[in-house]
Amino acid sequence: MNPQVLPSILLLISAAHAFHYTDLAQYVDSHQDEYVEMLRDWVAIESDSSNVQKRPELHRMMETVAQKLRLMGGTVQLVDIGEQELPDGQTLELPKVVTAQFGNVSSKHTVCIYGHVDVQPAKLEDGWATDPYNLTEINGNLYGRGASDNKAPVLAWIHAVEAYQALSMDLPVNVKFVIEGMEETGSNGLDAMIMAQRDTFFSEVDYIIISDCGWLSRRPSLTYGTRGNCYFFAEVEGPEQDLHSGVYGGTVIEPMTDLIGILDTLISPSGKILIPGIREAVAPLSDEEWKMYQDIQFDMDNYKNKIGVNQLMYSNKVDLLAHMWRYPTVSIHGIEGAFSDPGTKTVIPAKVTAKFSIRQVPDMDPAMVKKQVTDYLHSVFAKRRSPNKLKVTMVIGAKPWLADTHHPLYEAGKAAIKRVFNTDPDLIREGGTIPIARTFQDVTGKSIIMMPIGGFDDGLHSQNEKMSRYNYIEGTKLFIAYLNEVSQIKRTSV
Repeated sequence: MNPQVLPSILLLISAAHAFHYTDLAQYVDSHQDEYVEMLRDWVAIESDSSNVQKRPELHRMMETVAQKLRLMGGTVQLVDIGEQELPDGQTLELPKVVTAQFGNVSSKHTVCIYGHVDVQPAKLEDGWATDPYNLTEINGNLYGRGASDNKAPVLAWIHAVEAYQALSMDLPVNVKFVIEGMEETGSNGLDAMIMAQRDTFFSEVDYIIISDCGWLSRRPSLTYGTRGNCYFFAEVEGPEQDLHSGVYGGTVIEPMTDLIGILDTLISPSGKILIPGIREAVAPLSDEEWKMYQDIQFDMDNYKNKIGVNQLMYSNKVDLLAHMWRYPTVSIHGIEGAFSDPGTKTVIPAKVTAKFSIRQVPDMDPAMVKKQVTDYLHSVFAKRRSPNKLKVTMVIGAKPWLADTHHPLYEAGKAAIKRVFNTDPDLIREGGTIPIARTFQDVTGKSIIMMPIGGFDDGLHSQNEKMSRYNYIEGTKLFIAYLNEVSQIKRTSV
């Protein structure tokens, strides 16, 4: 071939690729009102997974998702994942997991998109400005429970596939969906389902994409890590019954005093974890990480204003982000058994239970954290020489997840964001825990990327949760562009 002809051919190929994206983006723009109405329909379903009274709504939500994917021509299944045992011993059917497949071309990559359509509880009287289950648009923001977490992102992926279909364009990759309905309460039954289908549904999957997260600022983000969570109960039991503090105060060693005493030894006022072995297990901050954090768009004053404080634990951006994402933290969440109603009841509780958690990071093992915490608290308690009894229990041991930002999945993500938003993304971690990412990684062995479209101010789990129309629509375009970019990853990179 004439070497002078080759650049012209490449230019034509590039132009054709751009032209296709332009057509797809224009299709999305012209259908955005339709997308908003579909989100309105989904938000109207009160798919609160924590409320057993809402379980019929949750089943309806899963059937609604399945029916939408069926109408698009997908190979759809509603997978039975068993029953949930309630505290009173009764059992309740878990909402089925929706799986779907579009395309089955062996020469193409296959991506699996994970999402959930259950939501946190919400009531107007909780402080919402609008009905949480009636999607309301105000100043370009779409307010409603589940709008950002996670119904709009799930729909955006569906719209992306639908756009290719509507314009009679072949999907550049095979697309599979796994949509669940119990994420907000621990993804009951999902781990077993993934394990059971490891060698069937997941066998041909190359990459897994999760969009159950959000941006850090107004700049688009790609998420490459989450912290794990070790959640503990520490119970101190003393007298056989609650006692009157006027009658018995000063004569008994009170469980509450013991409990507060040992809790005070978990962490210093400056945030240093005092449990031996915890900090020592954490890998030091590398020069590359420091540079990444330094380049991230993050306004500390806005952060303080958003959460309503006038002072943070750390005074510079890198230290704050590092302790938000890649260092462990101890948080004390509450004490059961204490008298918490308004008033001045003078009771000495016979038994009190503290709830606290340690957000853990790579190089920390939940089994080791359990031993370290249990041994440490018992040693501290022993020094008090108290006749009361201490019981320490770890009830959650979710592992952290970390991806390689140099993996082709992330290079494809950067290219897609550059195309749609004309900027480079922030590479960020999540301080919270998304256990399903680690489950996918451990069980399937597939590479994973988290690609959020939610805004930094969406108010997930809070009053007035929202998804901006801009993020919803441009996020759909991002997913369209990303499918194209993933299709160009060389097979040797899988």
